[in-house]
Amino acid sequence: MAKQDNILVGLDVGTTKICAIVGEIVDDKRVDIIGIGTHPSKGLRKGMVVNIESTVESIKRAVEDAELMAGVEIHSVYTGIAGGHIKGFNSRGVIAVKDQEVSRADIDRVLDAAKAVAIPLDREILHVLPQEFIVDNQDGIKDPLGMSGVRLEVEVHIITGAVTSAQNIVKSINRAGLEMVDMILQPLASSEAVLSPEERELGVAVVDIGGGTTDIAVFVEGSIRHTAVLAIGGSHFTNDIAIGLRTPPADAEKIKIKYGCASAEMVKNSETIEVPSVGGRPPRILSRQLLSEIIEPRAEEVFTLVAREIEKMGYEDRIASGIVITGGTSCFNGMVEVAERILGLPVRKGVPVGVGGLIDVVSSPGYATGVGLNLYAFRNQDKEEHRRVGKGKFWSRIGSKMKQWGHEFF
Repeated sequence: MAKQDNILVGLDVGTTKICAIVGEIVDDKRVDIIGIGTHPSKGLRKGMVVNIESTVESIKRAVEDAELMAGVEIHSVYTGIAGGHIKGFNSRGVIAVKDQEVSRADIDRVLDAAKAVAIPLDREILHVLPQEFIVDNQDGIKDPLGMSGVRLEVEVHIITGAVTSAQNIVKSINRAGLEMVDMILQPLASSEAVLSPEERELGVAVVDIGGGTTDIAVFVEGSIRHTAVLAIGGSHFTNDIAIGLRTPPADAEKIKIKYGCASAEMVKNSETIEVPSVGGRPPRILSRQLLSEIIEPRAEEVFTLVAREIEKMGYEDRIASGIVITGGTSCFNGMVEVAERILGLPVRKGVPVGVGGLIDVVSSPGYATGVGLNLYAFRNQDKEEHRRVGKGKFWSRIGSKMKQWGHEFF
């Protein structure tokens, strides 16, 4: 049986499914996946909790399945966050270096200076991600510790989210009998699982197409440069199918998963599918090409919005590696072809890599966030941010922000 101290749990609280993935740290060198639990998600819409009781029940079921498979008890989790309320922006901090040699205290001070920006009281800083350090006008430095200089600057990417949305996720996890160690932006977690160091360095965009949202993260020269969340996802495809084929949403979801193809020209004219009807009417036999003709325009819309977001920020010429699409909705056949046609860049599907254990079970884009949460926790377990936030302090931080907001308005 695995030691409890070596256990990491990534809890992907998604719009269509809750997924708990248990990882075991082996010899401080790698993470092995030892347990997986999934359960349909009933209490979320577009990445945000709309029914706490339903969310709690789904979390409990997913965690119980993961515990059973892994043979361990789960007490704490790392969770992802997404939704239209997520906003990212770049900031800069400057300080004078003490003793003319950059110390850990100097790095902490310059990061504090970079995040000393005015944000509304109803928002909370989730991440402060260094892009590069500058020592006496020498730029491109990843780690300035020990370098000589008198002036230290840092470029950072700051990600903020709505306090209430974060609090509802924390509350749901706590009511399920779990402690949340940290909350991580979902595209950031997914990128840990699907990107290679070479892609990050050359420039790449991760497009995580989930059930309720499409999350974008752009990396250039090894650092994150831009994040965005689009309020469109797999549930829109399901809704289109339900209306277009006149079938119940639950059946539309099954048809989408089993027969979905985002490119009509990839489907043979002779292929047919059985479609359940509503109101007790008998099922019908329809062309699979009709299904693809419903899915394709929505896929084109998703990638058109992605292209617009990347162009708006001016990164279309800086992502030489192209686009990596991941998330459950990217599993369709034809998604890569539609993305390449719309974006005009090389595109590949991102499946989780860099872990051992049950790799064949998690080798699907739908598990990228859950596996990525494990990898993010493993790779950042010694960092100052995690020591500061970790072990249950996240709730008190969110709680104090809520009190401050309450006093301001009431």
